[in-house]
Amino acid sequence: MRDLRPTSNLVLQAIFNILYSVKGKDFLDLFAGTGQVGLKALEKGGKSVVFVDIERKRVENIKKKAKNYQNAKFVVSDALKFLKTANSFDIIFADPPYDYKFYDKLIQLSFEALKEGGILIVEHRSNNDLSGILPDYFLESRKYGDTVISFWRKE
Repeated sequence: MRDLRPTSNLVLQAIFNILYSVKGKDFLDLFAGTGQVGLKALEKGGKSVVFVDIERKRVENIKKKAKNYQNAKFVVSDALKFLKTANSFDIIFADPPYDYKFYDKLIQLSFEALKEGGILIVEHRSNNDLSGILPDYFLESRKYGDTVISFWRKE
C-alpha cells in the first residue's frame, strides 16, 4: 500500500471555509485515503458523498468511519476509470499522490463530471503549477506550506 498523506487540518479547514457551505451538495472524494475530506462534507450536511480509492483496505476503513451515514457510497477504483462513468457532482475534491503524472486527465475528466456551477478542488505539491490546465475555468490556488489547493469552477 502506498504511503498515506492525509490532508492537514489547516488545509481541511481552509477548503471548507472557502466552499462556505456543502449543505445539499453531491460531493466526490477522489483518492480518498483516510476519507477525512468526504467525512467532513457529510458532517457539514453534504447531500451525498462518494469515496473513491484504489486500495480496498482504505475504502473498508472509510466505510467503518462513515457507518452512521446513509448518504455515503464507497468505490474501490482507479480515479480516472471511475470518472469516465461518473454521474455529476457539485463538488469534486482530488488529492492524488504528490508524484502523480496525470493531472491533465484528472482535471479534464473531473470537469466533465461536474454539474454547472460545480467546483473542482485539487490538492497538490507547491512546485506543481496547475493553473494552465483549463485556464478559462481556473479560479485560484492557495498555498499552505508545501501544499497547494487549486480551484476550478464550471460555468
